[in-house]
Amino acid sequence: MFGASMPFIFIIALVVMFLFSAIKILNEYERAVIFRLGRIRDVKGPGLIIIIPVIDKIVKVDMRTITMDVPPQDVITKDNVSIKVSAVVYFRVTEANAALVNVENYLYATSQLAQTTLRSVCGQMELDEILSEREKINMHLQGILDRSTEPWGIKVSLVEVKHIDLPEEMKRAMAKQAEAERERRAKVINAEGEFQAAQKLIDAAALMQTQPMSLQLRYLQTLNQIAAENSSTIVFPLPIDLIKQFFK
Repeated sequence: MFGASMPFIFIIALVVMFLFSAIKILNEYERAVIFRLGRIRDVKGPGLIIIIPVIDKIVKVDMRTITMDVPPQDVITKDNVSIKVSAVVYFRVTEANAALVNVENYLYATSQLAQTTLRSVCGQMELDEILSEREKINMHLQGILDRSTEPWGIKVSLVEVKHIDLPEEMKRAMAKQAEAERERRAKVINAEGEFQAAQKLIDAAALMQTQPMSLQLRYLQTLNQIAAENSSTIVFPLPIDLIKQFFK
């Protein structure tokens, strides 16, 4: 009896192994590229999929956005300044079969392309442009990478220049330049203030010339201010207009 049940148990074991090998479960962000005898059969997922064991082979591809750091690159700018520039690239796979068939390793290929493109773009610009026009550089890099990786089934959504490392002598020169610029602005503001004050004095003098009494009132106000000081002796002239009425 035990010998008669052996084939049945063997068949049950084969069925369980077959189902275990044939049934695959993929997450929401995963896709499975199915190769049947070396040829692409289909792209399936997410959820439950069934394959033929031994004949079919699956390769899972992550469809989420990938954040890739571009390590610091040595760049010589258009005006012959040596700098180091790093960046970060955001991309995702849009066609799983193209990412596997059209390029050997899409992660490594995208990383190398980002590094060479960063060096090339920054090397065509002057240092002042790189420091002041990051948004323009980001858009330019994103456009180049997106076009280049499109045949690989990859969409580059964003590129950001992360850090620009300048030589120490360049940092000192820029600090001196910034200090000189601040001094220039301070002198310009001071000169404008003096010009406005002088203009107001001219206007006040012209007004007092048309109104002699205002000049006398101003003179008396000045005398009052001087009298408040702790001075031992004060000598001041009297305007003729104030005393000439006593000599009539």
